[in-house]
Amino acid sequence: MICSGRNKVYPSLMISISRKQARQFILCKQGLIGAQRFVGKDGAYAYIRQAGCIQYDPVDVCGKNAELTLQSRVKGFTKKMLYELLYEDRKLADYADKELSIWPVEDWPYFTSYRERSRKLGNTFKGLKKLEKQALAYIEVNGPVCSDTLQIEGEIFWHSSMHWSGNWQKKSPAARSVLEQLYTDGELIIHHKKGSRKYYDLAKRYLPEELLDAENPCKKEEDFLCWRVLRRIGAVGLLWDKNSTAYLGIDINAEKRKKILDKLTKEGKIIPVTVEGIKQTFYLPSEDEALLNKVIDGSADLRPRMAFMAPLDPLFWDKSLIQALWDFKYSWEIYTPADKRKYGYYTLPILYGDSFVGRIEAVADRKEGILRVKGLWWEEGVRMTKKLDTALQSTLKRFAKFNDCTLCM
Repeated sequence: MICSGRNKVYPSLMISISRKQARQFILCKQGLIGAQRFVGKDGAYAYIRQAGCIQYDPVDVCGKNAELTLQSRVKGFTKKMLYELLYEDRKLADYADKELSIWPVEDWPYFTSYRERSRKLGNTFKGLKKLEKQALAYIEVNGPVCSDTLQIEGEIFWHSSMHWSGNWQKKSPAARSVLEQLYTDGELIIHHKKGSRKYYDLAKRYLPEELLDAENPCKKEEDFLCWRVLRRIGAVGLLWDKNSTAYLGIDINAEKRKKILDKLTKEGKIIPVTVEGIKQTFYLPSEDEALLNKVIDGSADLRPRMAFMAPLDPLFWDKSLIQALWDFKYSWEIYTPADKRKYGYYTLPILYGDSFVGRIEAVADRKEGILRVKGLWWEEGVRMTKKLDTALQSTLKRFAKFNDCTLCM
């Protein structure tokens, strides 16, 4: 499918696929259909490396978003595995990417410009540098701290660069502000969490010197944008040339996006694809061409599995794409007033085979050790068969175990 020229690589023929083939390819890439490719703690790490990052969200109704993302596709996954990868093995890091995310620590050098921008912004806050010296000296002696245990009092005018939200400032607690500033600067990392509370320690205590001092692999800002766009395409599997929430956190507009997609195509890193009935061109990483060909020729493993999907799963980063390919409209109703919700507070899509067949609202009552199913909604046209019911019961049992609960329907 790819032809090489003297100075560039370019597609010789646009690949055309059906919407069903697009769905199946994405699910194969995601490890959500067929034999389970991701197993145990090594599988959890392998999936995060493939996705580049998974989003962190502190809300825990039936598992936090990052944990839910992994349980849907990693055989035998437990919440302890992610904790160990983050805070014991140090193979993963909490940091900004697509909002606050979890990504492989090996990617630390790529985010050099993030940390440089954070330091530059930090220099604009009056009194912050003095507080930083105090905080680093305290942590050097006392070890991990949170904003409640760091002995710095008062308030300062400050705001985080983590979400790139402009140059406004507001008064905030000095201890929290200085810890978050040093964290975005790369001086501190998250040592561990208790619930949603973050404890920080010196990065140099946990990350090797060669990683902390590594040169930025991206010599220009355009290189960094290309790296991030390619990574987001790989995280979803197939992305279109359209404004997409899958690119959230990347400073990109339509003009930049088209330029980057063209550059990545000419370099042979992505392959353009047309999908029946959709005018926008889609792109997949060139390394996945063999997998797409298996889907096209019918040799891909498409044995059905059932999974409850996380609301911020990479598969759902672009809900418009999900609606276009699956004809499935999903809205996370956590911020919707109760009287306006169509489904539930924390409703998860149900994937079965290559279709979204329903939604479930399951709540882990950890005091009683029971997983309660508050709501179950099947999509129109879905017929309850013995096979579907068996898959549902098996998935519910696994989901209860994942939440250290027994099942209560």
